[in-house]
Amino acid sequence: MGLLLMICGLVLTGTGTWFGYRNAREAIVPAMGAGDPTRAAIDAARPLDARVGMRRVVRSVAAAIAWLVLALYGLYLAQTGMIVGGIT
Repeated sequence: MGLLLMICGLVLTGTGTWFGYRNAREAIVPAMGAGDPTRAAIDAARPLDARVGMRRVVRSVAAAIAWLVLALYGLYLAQTGMIVGGIT
């Protein structure tokens, strides 16, 4: 049972870390380029919460945080598997 918990925890940790990194990268990459000047001027006239880019960033950051929380849960599962299996 301990080995199964440890394997599942490590798989969840790796998966959560990778998807968290991928979502964080999706939030940062659009800010690196200048973008279309016309679209930037139109977007600048909108309120902050109505901007398309801001919504995308918030959604990507929220998803990244959720995946990283799952990765931390995976670490907890791996630690519990080590304790149950007597691998301390």
